[in-house]
Amino acid sequence: MAWEDRTPFDAINYQFNLKEKEVIQLMRSNLKSSSFKMWRKRVAGRKSKHGFPNQKTRFKSANQK
Repeated sequence: MAWEDRTPFDAINYQFNLKEKEVIQLMRSNLKSSSFKMWRKRVAGRKSKHGFPNQKTRFKSANQK
C-alpha cells in the first residue's frame, strides 16, 4: 500500500495502525537505498498521500466490519 502513490498514509494507518513515520522506516528497511530515495521523492508533498478519501471502507480488509 505504501508503494502505491494513490493510497494515503491515513488509509495505511486506518488499516494497519502504522503512522507515516513508521511506514517510512518500514520502507527504508525493506527497500534498496536507490528504491527508497525514488519512493520518497515521489511521495514527498504529494496531496494524494496526505489525506483520507471520502470512502473509508475502500481500504478496509474483508475481515473488518
